[in-house]
Amino acid sequence: MTLLRFDGVSKKYPGGHLALDDLSFSVQAGEMLFITGHSGAGKSTLLKLAHLSERPSAGTVWFDGRNLDNLRGAKAALHRRRLGVVHQDHCLLLDRTVFDNVALPLQIAGLSPAAIRQRVHQTLQSLGLAERAGYRSTDISTGEQQRVGIARAMVTQPALLLADEPTGNLDPGLAADIMQQLVGLCAQGTAVVIASHDLALVKRMKKRVLVIDKGRLMDDISPEELADE
Repeated sequence: MTLLRFDGVSKKYPGGHLALDDLSFSVQAGEMLFITGHSGAGKSTLLKLAHLSERPSAGTVWFDGRNLDNLRGAKAALHRRRLGVVHQDHCLLLDRTVFDNVALPLQIAGLSPAAIRQRVHQTLQSLGLAERAGYRSTDISTGEQQRVGIARAMVTQPALLLADEPTGNLDPGLAADIMQQLVGLCAQGTAVVIASHDLALVKRMKKRVLVIDKGRLMDDISPEELADE
């Protein structure tokens, strides 16, 4: 089933900068997809359009059969609840504990306190953060903060997880572990779209890769092509 589709999407910012230019592709439910390209190629803009943080200048972004441009106000907020987002700069609440940061999207979704505790502890355990649950986010390392951001995105078991350089502050071994956690999320039906310029990591994962240059789609590489290298 097609979950996310970009249909001739362009994004031009004030001042004339064209971040995306006639971009078309689709993502299936449960698929892992990497977006690669140089800095400024349009990777982050692509993720923002899927999240409705921004709107396209032309073309259509579809999610689960719906034109996202038709979703405004409360409908846009409900769309975002179906997504998990891993930001480059973590975007953690600095005055809250690790547990509180990860629990926040579940509280917004209205889960019971007991269900929240169980889901958060399971997610922290899977990412090696269980012992940090009571720490404030300012009292843990940058790499741990990054993992907390990933945990917060995963904990809702979203339909789509969008990750912007999720392993940028992690050592190679830990980055590989995180990627396997995301693969496990795909096995549960979540589509995972990862913007990354870590080409070594991308090649090791042997998942589908979109190559973007100056906002245009230059290549769509299948897992089979990467497996043959």
